Amino acid sequence: MEALKFYAKISEEGRIELPELGKLKGRRAEIIILPLVEEEEFENLFMASESSLDFWDNSIDDEIWNDA
Repeated sequence: MEALKFYAKISEEGRIELPELGKLKGRRAEIIILPLVEEEEFENLFMASESSLDFWDNSIDDEIWNDA
């Protein structure tokens, strides 16, 4: 089974048009909708993930783990 991935905008009427699916006419398909994260939200998430890396930069912890 081949997976297909498309990016589409939902219209004001709540419709999505995917003309690329014409070749699959008559076949069954499962549709999963994942709203895309806005770029600004992604940047905030990325920065938050990096800010917690300092926890792992700990010389005492490094010494203990190196001796384990």
